[in-house]
Amino acid sequence: MQTGLERLLEKPNRWLRNARVGLVANPTSVDRRLAHAVDLLNECEGVDLRLLFGPEHGIRGSAQDMIGVSDARDARTGLPEISLYGESADALSPTVQHLSAIDILIFDIQDVGARYYTYTATMALCMRAAKSAAVKVVVLDRPNPIGGVQIEGGGIDAGLESFCGLYPIPQRHAMTVGELAYLYNDSFGIGCELEVVECRGWRRSDYYDACGIPWVMPSPNMPTLDTAFVYPGMCLLEATNLSEGRGTTRPFELFGAPFVDAHALADRLRRFDLSGVQFRPCAIEPAFHKFAGRRCGALQLHVEDRRAFHAFRTGIAVLVAVKSLWPEAFAWRTEVYEFRDDVPAIDLLTGSAAVRRAIDEGRDLDCVMRLACTGIDTYTAARGRTLLYE
Repeated sequence: MQTGLERLLEKPNRWLRNARVGLVANPTSVDRRLAHAVDLLNECEGVDLRLLFGPEHGIRGSAQDMIGVSDARDARTGLPEISLYGESADALSPTVQHLSAIDILIFDIQDVGARYYTYTATMALCMRAAKSAAVKVVVLDRPNPIGGVQIEGGGIDAGLESFCGLYPIPQRHAMTVGELAYLYNDSFGIGCELEVVECRGWRRSDYYDACGIPWVMPSPNMPTLDTAFVYPGMCLLEATNLSEGRGTTRPFELFGAPFVDAHALADRLRRFDLSGVQFRPCAIEPAFHKFAGRRCGALQLHVEDRRAFHAFRTGIAVLVAVKSLWPEAFAWRTEVYEFRDDVPAIDLLTGSAAVRRAIDEGRDLDCVMRLACTGIDTYTAARGRTLLYE
């Protein structure tokens, strides 16, 4: 299998001849030898690389979640690094001044297959800005690491758009970044000049570990492919006072809180008959983030069958179970979340205030899931037209 980056490097002048180039990149922007796209393109004869753009966590990926990243200069090449994740929502897009210095903007970042992973929002905002500036966008495609078949979740109600969900696509979308770029461009009306350099040899049923390319952490708390499989559901815990495992060695697979009785929670979750996963009672003491240095009753998710496992249903089940067991101790996050402070973070992640209200009212899992899996009509109607792989 070849990624879009590897295919572009075979004949770079086919896409980049006589163009001033900008590159949106992070630590995953590497070939199979782990050489970075910044270095590869900078050394490539005939390629005029002018600017580097970094998403959340930065080009080198060292910043933690929701921490602003400053502009800098790349130590190896001396090229300017423009942050696309600063201290405000205005800093999420390249400016007219930045784009006036280039003719083509390349996007080459590994996604993890979940709507709220912010890199595809960065791609969409770059596409919007490029449309206004008459700059061409070239997306170097990469596999969806959790496959291109299984779809989970629902859309976004009007008014709940955010950096963790600009468009009403499901939480597990089963598309590559290149396919999403076409979907955003054609069906959600961006309309920029767009070209996708497709992967070669990837099939929709393939998971990342079947691709023969190294796993590079896309962000500090996405250490393994196992993390990516649970993330479409367990990211929901960011919107609560439960630890989602940041500050432990297995974020999103481990979760808990000081008020949690691990065995009681495991027993309650087993009643939901969630497929493909087992829950192991344990204890965690996060080194940082929520409950840093405090002992928490916790569970670890052990995914035993990837194709049977439904991450989003599992995440919703955890919320339903914890709310029912500890209604006074459990709480929704009220702090600013991805630059919005006017609605609860859980509404941004689920895409619907009705989901939060149903959990608070003690509705059963199936009822909550029905509410959580609506509103993807445009995505469903258009997805088939933008798929690039069998």
